[in-house]
Amino acid sequence: MKLILAVVQDQDSHRLSQALIDGDFRATKLASTGGFLKAGNTTFIIGTDDERLEEALSIIKDSCQSRDQIVAPVSPMGGNADTYIPYPVEVPVGGATVFVLPIEQFHQF
Repeated sequence: MKLILAVVQDQDSHRLSQALIDGDFRATKLASTGGFLKAGNTTFIIGTDDERLEEALSIIKDSCQSRDQIVAPVSPMGGNADTYIPYPVEVPVGGATVFVLPIEQFHQF
């Protein structure tokens, strides 16, 4: 048995949630916040049998596409902010960060 932790952008969470339901996977959704863009994320906790791991990973990959987004950089903490002119920067966002962990035991009460 495996435990999948998938961190996805909020924009992708509804699509992924529906795809997991359609694929007969049970998941728990947790609200989370990314450290780089300080944007909302959703963390999915999914338990699955070893035989269905690749199917679950495929659903995550197909539902969470990477895209580019233009963001304004944060002003510097120290120094003179009067001369700081922030220029928008294009960064890749979306996709999914996925961790797969082995499970020694599973109990459902």
